[in-house]
Amino acid sequence: MTGPGDDRRAAMQRRNRRLGLVMGSVAFGMVGLSFAAVPLYDLFCRVTGYNGTTQRGLAAPGATERTITVRFAAQTDRTLPWRFQAEQSAMTVRLGEEGLAFYTAANRSETPVTGVSVYNVTPEKVGRYFHKVACFCFDEQTLTPGQRVDMPVSFWVDPRIADDPNTRDVTTITLSYTFYRTIEDAQRAGALANAGPHVGRAGARTN
Repeated sequence: MTGPGDDRRAAMQRRNRRLGLVMGSVAFGMVGLSFAAVPLYDLFCRVTGYNGTTQRGLAAPGATERTITVRFAAQTDRTLPWRFQAEQSAMTVRLGEEGLAFYTAANRSETPVTGVSVYNVTPEKVGRYFHKVACFCFDEQTLTPGQRVDMPVSFWVDPRIADDPNTRDVTTITLSYTFYRTIEDAQRAGALANAGPHVGRAGARTN
């Protein structure tokens, strides 16, 4: 026979099991959201142009009469031994017309180095209207010692920028790139440096 105390204990155990299942589900969902947050945020930025994120567009639709000035900026993180710069400070293009600009990068170190760039446009509100057709920023770039390369970027500005009340007053857009050393390359370089200079000399004798 079971008494009132046994019934209460059984009921409490059932409640605890339900609470445990609920908390476990919440924790699992939070972990899943944390892993999804970065790609979802990136997708949100690309769709909306938020934070100055540009669009990866198709071919330009065709030029209109209105023009806009595009300025070009270049920065290099201090951990990347490259010289990276824009070959032109600015150019004027017509809305809907495809433009072609060039950046250059040179590896100043004595070893191959891999870099990756991040980019944005300012003012940030024009990000949704700035389309890049082809760009070096879509892939990692590896430069051999002393190598210098041209890095083209083709782009166009959506004519709808002139119809948006929030952007119709914009006459100048700045496209900015910052190059960083990739994590994998930095780890390789750090491992070699921590091993000591004798590793490099040994490798040179065996090659």
